[in-house]
Amino acid sequence: MAKKEKKKESKISIVVSCVVAFILGAVICFGVLTYYGGGHREKKQTNSEANQSNQENQENQEQNHDHEQDPIIIEGELQIHFLELGNAYTGDCTYIKAGETDILIDAGSKSTSISTITAYLDNYVLDNKLEYVIVTHAHEDHYAGFSILNGSIFDKYECETIIGFSQTNQTDKGSSNLYGKYLLELNDEINNGATYYTAEQCVNEGKTDFDLGSGINMKILDQKYYHEKTSGENNHSVCTLFTYGSHNYLFTGDLEERGEKSLYALNELPKVDLYKAGHHGSKTSSSKGLMERIQPDIICVCCCCGSSEYTDVNENQFPTQEFIDNVAPYTDRVYVTTLCVDFKQKTYTSMNGNIVVSTTNEGITVNCSNDNRVLKEWVWFKENRVCPQEWTN
Repeated sequence: MAKKEKKKESKISIVVSCVVAFILGAVICFGVLTYYGGGHREKKQTNSEANQSNQENQENQEQNHDHEQDPIIIEGELQIHFLELGNAYTGDCTYIKAGETDILIDAGSKSTSISTITAYLDNYVLDNKLEYVIVTHAHEDHYAGFSILNGSIFDKYECETIIGFSQTNQTDKGSSNLYGKYLLELNDEINNGATYYTAEQCVNEGKTDFDLGSGINMKILDQKYYHEKTSGENNHSVCTLFTYGSHNYLFTGDLEERGEKSLYALNELPKVDLYKAGHHGSKTSSSKGLMERIQPDIICVCCCCGSSEYTDVNENQFPTQEFIDNVAPYTDRVYVTTLCVDFKQKTYTSMNGNIVVSTTNEGITVNCSNDNRVLKEWVWFKENRVCPQEWTN
């Protein structure tokens, strides 16, 4: 009987030992798997992230953009986005999100900018519909994106209401020139259900105010050159004022001094929180007379800063010295989208990048995809412009 009990105890001991050995083995295996399967994987991710960081640093040092700027996804009942355009050419494209309403003002600078613009808009325009499109005037750097047959912004999005320039010196040559292609694309969108007004029609028919919802209003401002032609195209620009509570935001396209004089003669212009610099910060726009009336707090310049695209005279390259001197008494909060490296080589980089001015109940903020410094803080400014006295304090 004692032998049987010892034999039984021996069997139990063996079983217990096996169970313990199994548990220890499982624990050891789990540790090994955790190290090689989890911890080691995390180590690989860390190395990958380091490589990616190095690559991003290298890309940031390159002269050209090989990828699109990431959009700035922000909150705010009114968001105004000044877009980079994916090349070394100066141009305008402003996207505005007013509550649930999507507005696009211009689509420059070249037809190749369309993919850059749509890639950005698709982060915000989730229903593929632009409630309002404004085409300020007939210059390529403002309307190229509307002027490509079977591939324009009009083809990419359903455009409900289009407001266009009233006058132009361009000639309609059908599909043989940019203006002709713009008209073909515009008429196709109208035939598909879009409502179209010229700025002059808006004024003459009393359709200048558009309720965008959420307490936001868009007003088409009157100016002399809706009603008569002038040399060039800039003074034909459609001008708009957005109002949200006590905040005001002014857009004048490429309007020059003569047009600006008519603008403040025909409209009671308020002081504005935001002014999109007229004509990319040219010396022909943002006149002292206009600045005295609107006294802007924030200015956004859509240009390839320091480019010789239009002139080799340094002080007249966007943004010009005269523009800086005219705005300096009112603000030093000047932001610029893009910086030219070498126009002959078509090389460029971001300055502020995509600039987003957002208004909430708490106030107005500026967020930039590349850098939040204002113009006077950039090396380009210190090397190429004379700092106004107002900006030295």
